[in-house]
Amino acid sequence: MFKNLKADLPASVVVFFVAIPLCLGIALASGAPLFSGLIAGIIGGIVVGSVSGSQIGVSGPAAGLAAIVLVAIGTLGSFENFLLAVVIGGIIQIIFGLLKAGVIGYYFPSSVIKGMLTGIGIIIILKQIPHFFGVDDDPEGDFAFFQVDGENTFSEIFNALNSISPGATMIAVLGLLILILWEKVLSKKAKIFQLVQGPLVAVVVGIVFYNLTKSSALWGISADHLVSVPVPEDASTFLAQFSFPNFSAIGNPQVWITGFTIALVASLETLLCVEATDKLDPEKRVTPTNRELFAQGTGNILSGLIGGLPITQVIVRSSANIQSGGKTKMSAIIHGFLLLISVILIPRLLNMIPLSVLAAILFIVGYKLAKPSLFKKMYHMGWKQSIPFTVTVLGIIFTDLLIGIGLGLGVGIVVILIKSYQNSHFLHIEDKSNGKHRIKMTLAEEVTFFNKGAILNELESLPIDTYLELDVRKTRYLDNDIIEILEDFAFKAKERNIDITLISELGTVTNPDSFIKFFQLRPKSA
Repeated sequence: MFKNLKADLPASVVVFFVAIPLCLGIALASGAPLFSGLIAGIIGGIVVGSVSGSQIGVSGPAAGLAAIVLVAIGTLGSFENFLLAVVIGGIIQIIFGLLKAGVIGYYFPSSVIKGMLTGIGIIIILKQIPHFFGVDDDPEGDFAFFQVDGENTFSEIFNALNSISPGATMIAVLGLLILILWEKVLSKKAKIFQLVQGPLVAVVVGIVFYNLTKSSALWGISADHLVSVPVPEDASTFLAQFSFPNFSAIGNPQVWITGFTIALVASLETLLCVEATDKLDPEKRVTPTNRELFAQGTGNILSGLIGGLPITQVIVRSSANIQSGGKTKMSAIIHGFLLLISVILIPRLLNMIPLSVLAAILFIVGYKLAKPSLFKKMYHMGWKQSIPFTVTVLGIIFTDLLIGIGLGLGVGIVVILIKSYQNSHFLHIEDKSNGKHRIKMTLAEEVTFFNKGAILNELESLPIDTYLELDVRKTRYLDNDIIEILEDFAFKAKERNIDITLISELGTVTNPDSFIKFFQLRPKSA
């Protein structure tokens, strides 16, 4: 793990800068104390990163849970009651892992996962445009189309263009140029530019710019456009920021319902992220999903016990880690320690970082997730891949992450049904001879009730005076529904002067008395 430290350390710094505004912004969007977002980020990095089997995934507070948290705090009456629900959710996640529920993550079509990555890339860019220009009415981490500030993704952009902050925009443009120059030119010139990452340089330049211009009426950056980490006056003030669950609410049914909801949504979002990060991983490693659920559950129990938000593996931080060259889980763990150390030792320095510089960093992350070439590639793969992909992308942009994925999955299932309908059999029509049509139908390897409509239509459309050759030699599974269709057709076939020859590995049978008895004799069949 330590042999890749020269790659993991610079990557952890980039993830650290991406994580700070997201931890704070998600807490703000959730109606929770700002410090709770930092707690979740620290535990997600150190604890979940250590227990997880993922080498490149990064965990922390999730934007997809912000709306649930906001409603739950109000419903349960206090933040302490909500923390108990987080602990319960973590316990349920561990149970999910023990029950091997992680396999669910493998059942999402590749087109939907690619759509998820692309949709998140686009939404990152769209959501960061206002911050890029110095407008921060909507908190970082609010990725839903309808925002907590009453606007939507696009109206927020139009409003931002009418109230641009010159100083914030200037340093954002400068930061973006530094990032592009660093990646495209300097990183290829010398090893020092690979060790010292462009985002770190951009942030340092941002801090210097803020201090040099803070007295300027035109170029100065206002305090509400800076990172806002809580600054404790002393150790007792720092410790006072921690909250603890109200265990006396254990008998409240709403606490258990909220806990189960957190476990379900957090597990689903984690499994989707795991599938996505595995696809992005240059080394194509496979994350053990049941162990991941156990790790997330452990993290949520600890987060809830000391006042943190719910945790999931998150694609924004994970993709930033991969794009920055992270090789092992050490990058996630180090980023957690960086959060912890900086919150304790240098909160005032962090609070000099302009949000527009961090927006420039996220622009690069979003672009790499949603490159235009991917749209072209998906289009050329045909409608069966491009339609679920497109629906997922649009769903994420115009609703939120989970709804968008649900829409894409629904369309993907419809595509599977259509493909199953089309691929259940192969029909070969030969010339008419001896007064009869000669038709050969070959059934697929697996034929289920999904194929009933296609096979029934083919059989019903056969003309009278037909010789039908039904080949089932390659068929390993034949649903009982299909056998019943064949039984009914055999009865009608006599009236229409249709002769049926059944070809299987057991031999050839003409006009069998019973399809059910015949297929019961076949090994490895229905």
